Amino acid sequence: MKAILFDLDGVLYTGDNAIEGAASVITWCLDNAIPHLFLTNTTSRPRSALVDKLARFHIKSAPDDFLTPALAAQQWLRSNINGKVALFIPDATRDEFAEFEQCEHDAEQGAEAVIIGDLGEAWDFKTLNRAFRLLMNNADTKLIALGMTRYWRAEDGLRLDAAPFVKALEHASGREAIVLGKPSKEFYSSALYRLACKASETIMIGDDIRGDIEGSQNAGIRGLLVTTGKFQRSDLELGIEPYDVIDSVVDLPAWWNSHS
Repeated sequence: MKAILFDLDGVLYTGDNAIEGAASVITWCLDNAIPHLFLTNTTSRPRSALVDKLARFHIKSAPDDFLTPALAAQQWLRSNINGKVALFIPDATRDEFAEFEQCEHDAEQGAEAVIIGDLGEAWDFKTLNRAFRLLMNNADTKLIALGMTRYWRAEDGLRLDAAPFVKALEHASGREAIVLGKPSKEFYSSALYRLACKASETIMIGDDIRGDIEGSQNAGIRGLLVTTGKFQRSDLELGIEPYDVIDSVVDLPAWWNSHS
């Protein structure tokens, strides 16, 4: 093993609370010169804000240490879209798409791509229906999913993420989404490219049995499941077999040393 991919929420922190010992694990990576990258499906904040958030937990990082769906979408849009895009993402992340021409906030036509992220409580019928109308007004309009995370664990309990809304739009429009985030195999391949490591040399640490574990293993990467965050014991009964299960990311250095 040479490199590590870390999920964020549920692995290094939960909401606004750090996972105990998480900072020491990243320090261990740095001290041992272990290549690592933070993979997240969050669309609620840009990479600069993620750097600031980790810093509050005494975790050192830089913007280039993150691979996010917004970053993957930028790269895809540059190569595939020449017209306007319609953004259904939180305001904090809209600046990540500043280079692209954007539809008006209430537009129902004219988009070459409809981009769906996690709007959280901002989703309502009118908003979802506007995304649907944008798709239906042009058969060539692309439906872009910034990840397909089904749900996440917030301070007040489990909350729906972007995938249920993407699935609703797929079903209604008959359009298949282009997924630019976990669990997309291409997303994990991009992570390997940035690390300059092979899949067989890399492990993924995550709390999501589908997005983190199944997704990474579909790309040939060993998935290590932690029992923090959204983990539930029933996850182990879904027919997805993690490479291993550890209680917390704080157990990673000992696990790494015993398996190296």
